[in-house]
Amino acid sequence: MRIADLNWMQVESLVAREDRAVLPVGSIEQHAYLSLATDAILAERLAIEAAEPLGVPVFPVLAYGITPAFRAYPGTVSLRTETLAAVLTDVLDSLAGTGFRRVLVANGHGGNQPVLPALEAWQGAHAGVRVRFHSWWNAPRVWAEVQCIDPQASHASWMESFPWTRLAGVEPPSGAKPMIDSSRIATMTPQAVREFVGDGNFGGRYQRPDDEMRAVWAAAVAETRSLLEQGWG
Repeated sequence: MRIADLNWMQVESLVAREDRAVLPVGSIEQHAYLSLATDAILAERLAIEAAEPLGVPVFPVLAYGITPAFRAYPGTVSLRTETLAAVLTDVLDSLAGTGFRRVLVANGHGGNQPVLPALEAWQGAHAGVRVRFHSWWNAPRVWAEVQCIDPQASHASWMESFPWTRLAGVEPPSGAKPMIDSSRIATMTPQAVREFVGDGNFGGRYQRPDDEMRAVWAAAVAETRSLLEQGWG
């Protein structure tokens, strides 16, 4: 259930019987031959598919995240950690004010992890409200599925290449790219990162068969739905 499909009166009625909500968060950054909005697309789609059978509302995705290392790639947009933390906590203020008491932040971008202390501090100051931060791609069930299919998986590789993140008319290279040492990126300037990483893929095959991608996606949806049902402590 998308908040975009409801009016305020319907939400007022809904929250009287449903105190859960989902807030997807992504980023706009280079993903090699995939969409610049890959992280935002996946976070929002995952949230909607996981929440729909439960009747839990999903708010529009916060599309921009923390990705300073990729600023030399055109189209990438990066927020400061304090900016994203401020936006998230302001949104949580509004959701709590409406009456939502259990909020799942469905995160699609690893670079957003630094906001966790701010979310924990917010929760500590709001008794009775629970916030879960769920990074879907490295959650246990999804990561196990990825490892079973192909352990050579990384940023902008096959594990993010779903039919809904690929671009029409764009053909990725065949075969696999050697894995890079991504730990080096933390000490590099954005231009140096671009020179080091090249096309944007951190290593592994660019694409795998759609039946394998459907298996990864099914694991992601099931794991996220399970958190909505049972993951509140």
